[in-house]
Amino acid sequence: MHASDLLLNRYSAMKLSDPAPAAEALERILSSAVRAPDHGRLRPWRFILIDGDRRLQFGDLLADSLRRRRPDAPEDALNRERGKALRAPLIIVVAAACNPTAKIPVIEQILAAGAAAQNIMLAVFAEGFGAMWKTGDAAYDDDVKTALGLAAGDAIVGFLYVGTDSTGPSPVPQPSWRDFVRPWGGAPSA
Repeated sequence: MHASDLLLNRYSAMKLSDPAPAAEALERILSSAVRAPDHGRLRPWRFILIDGDRRLQFGDLLADSLRRRRPDAPEDALNRERGKALRAPLIIVVAAACNPTAKIPVIEQILAAGAAAQNIMLAVFAEGFGAMWKTGDAAYDDDVKTALGLAAGDAIVGFLYVGTDSTGPSPVPQPSWRDFVRPWGGAPSA
């Protein structure tokens, strides 16, 4: 697939099913992630793979996070939270191991991890699979970070759900780049 075609045709999957990418494809996907732009060569990205029955444990972790935020959450809300872990056969948690003492600002470290996540999204599509990028309140929960082996000061930039696209692209029209671009008129005169 030509790179331009990949960029112009990639979309987020609406529904994912088995199978997830096999080991060889997953290796190419993750290899593309570490090619992301990285100011200062800090390599802040971290990737945590959740598959199989570990998704059930991750679902419990998501439900526990909701229960801490909303102790009165009804059981159906907790079950919906648990169910998020079963959206796809593979979840790739993308995080930035932030170093606040580095010369490179933390925001740039987080952006590097975000660029790695985007590379994953593109590589998944190029391999013939689908993905969706989610976050939610659990991504900002220090207990969730700790359970995933991250530090509280680290940033989860996304839970990437990966599998076989079951539905194809959304019928919602894509915006035109023209809606987001304007020429700069120069600095105001003093």
